[in-house]
Amino acid sequence: MARRRRGLPVNGVLLLDKPKGLSSNHALQQARRLFQAQKAGHTGTLDPMATGLLPVCFGEATKFSAYLLEADKVYRACVELGAFTDTGDAEGERVERFAVPPLVEADIEAALEGFRGDIDQVPPMHSALKHQGRKLYELAREGKTVARAARRVTVYDARLLAFEGEAFELEVRCSKGTYIRTLAEDLGRALGCGGYISALRRLATGPFEAADMLSLETLEELPGQGEREATLLPVDALVAHLPALKVDGEAGRRLNHGQPAGVDTDGLAVGEIARLYHDEVFLGLGTVTGPQEVAPKRLLNTAVD
Repeated sequence: MARRRRGLPVNGVLLLDKPKGLSSNHALQQARRLFQAQKAGHTGTLDPMATGLLPVCFGEATKFSAYLLEADKVYRACVELGAFTDTGDAEGERVERFAVPPLVEADIEAALEGFRGDIDQVPPMHSALKHQGRKLYELAREGKTVARAARRVTVYDARLLAFEGEAFELEVRCSKGTYIRTLAEDLGRALGCGGYISALRRLATGPFEAADMLSLETLEELPGQGEREATLLPVDALVAHLPALKVDGEAGRRLNHGQPAGVDTDGLAVGEIARLYHDEVFLGLGTVTGPQEVAPKRLLNTAVD
């Protein structure tokens, strides 16, 4: 007999403003508790010292969270010059110290120019990437260092916001997989004086922006479950970048039973993925398999009767 899942069948996306000092998983669990949700997951880890946008998916939204993992990100970062730390941020121990030369803004701008566009980054040891089945940060805590292959990432823009002689503030728009800690270290290396992140805040993930975030404290102050669920974005917000197709009741039933169905594919190419709607209700995703045919790819547990 299957175990009954505890909690409420909450579905949707919460744009959580993760506080400093909490891991992404701890922030997720607190949000899940507030919503009494049966199922929850997050899309893209933030370090405990970092704050800002952590999209949390509840219920059926977890089926589509992978589409947000691929999204571009925007960060605001404070970089402290004069040292490297063993973690690349202010949480770690300073392992090298340097005198900071008399820099001007033009020096920072010149260094930034070398890190815009496609760049190669060596992932930090303090990361969740795995080596022989173990996370790198677990090895780092044991004092171990292993070779890591450089990975190609894209920094679409890195804009200097403020400069104070031995520290500066940046806004970075980048592709998935970009480590801002590594960027800070590489900038410090280019400036000849070391560098590390002293503060980091995520401002955007894909289509979602900081202006729409809610803190745990704000959620706690809401009077009830209905008010909390009213703050959630719909499940299809995660895949709003995909084209949309309408299906009739018969097509919806076939798709729900795992069968391809006749659908007006509106000129989409074979292999394209589209959002599927019946009477404006989101059914899930389908793959175009022919000029007038779609096969189910990822559907909600909401059958079309």
